Amino acid sequence: MAPPSHMILLTLKFTNSFLSMIFKSAKTSCNGDYVTVNASNEQCVADMEAISKSIDQIYIMQVLEPNCGISSRKPKEGELNHTHFLTQLGEKSAYFCHEYNFVFSEIWANNKDVREALRVREGTKGHWVRCNITNLAFTKDVTSTVAYHQNLTNTGLRALIYSGDHDMSIPHIGTQEWINSLNLTLEDPWRTWYTDGQVAGYTEMFTNDDFDLTFATVKGAGHVAIEYRPKECYAMIDRWFAHYPL
Repeated sequence: MAPPSHMILLTLKFTNSFLSMIFKSAKTSCNGDYVTVNASNEQCVADMEAISKSIDQIYIMQVLEPNCGISSRKPKEGELNHTHFLTQLGEKSAYFCHEYNFVFSEIWANNKDVREALRVREGTKGHWVRCNITNLAFTKDVTSTVAYHQNLTNTGLRALIYSGDHDMSIPHIGTQEWINSLNLTLEDPWRTWYTDGQVAGYTEMFTNDDFDLTFATVKGAGHVAIEYRPKECYAMIDRWFAHYPL
C-alpha cells in the first residue's frame, strides 16, 4: 500500500531540509572551495563525504535516468566483455539505459565489416574505445583556462556555450558562474527559447565590443546535450550559425 500523500510530502521536506543543512555547513566549513579540500579540515571533509554519499547513486550525466554503470572502463582493466554484457541483458531487454549506446558503439566500431566499409587500413588502429583514458601521456595539468577565455573576449569572435539542464557532471550553474567571471556586458537578458512552439531551454547573450557570447540551456538534456535532444540542439546551432536569435 502506498504511503499517504502527507507522509510523502513530509519525507521530501525532511530530505530537502537535510541536504540544505549539509550544503550550508559545507559552504561555511570549506570556504566555498569544494575541489581542493584540506584533509586537516575535519568538518569540511565530513560535509563533503555526506554530500557524496547522498548523490553517489545518481547518474550524474542525466539525473533523471537510471544509474547503470555498465559502460565504464577502469584504467588497465582491459576490454569490456561484450558477449557477457549482452548475455546478461538478454535478447528481449529494453536496453533502457543511455549508457548502453556507448557499449553498442564500441561493438559497432570494432566490427570487421564496419572497419572495411569505413576503409580503416588494417594495422593502423587497434581496439577502438569511446574515451581513451589510459594511453594519454599528459605532462602538465592545467587547473584553470579562464585567463585564456578572458583574452578571447577581446577579439571579434562569436561563441556559443550550451548546457543540458539535467547534467550534474558539469552543471549549467557552474558554466554560468564561469561566464559571469569574464565580466561581459549583458546584451540579451535571460529568456526562453523555443522549438516547435515548445520551450527548449533558456538563453542569454553577452558582449564585449565586437565579441559576443550566447549561452543556452537545453531543457531535459544531459551531459552531451545533442545525445538527448538532437532536434533542439540542431535548431539552436543552426540559428546561431545564421546569426539568428535563439
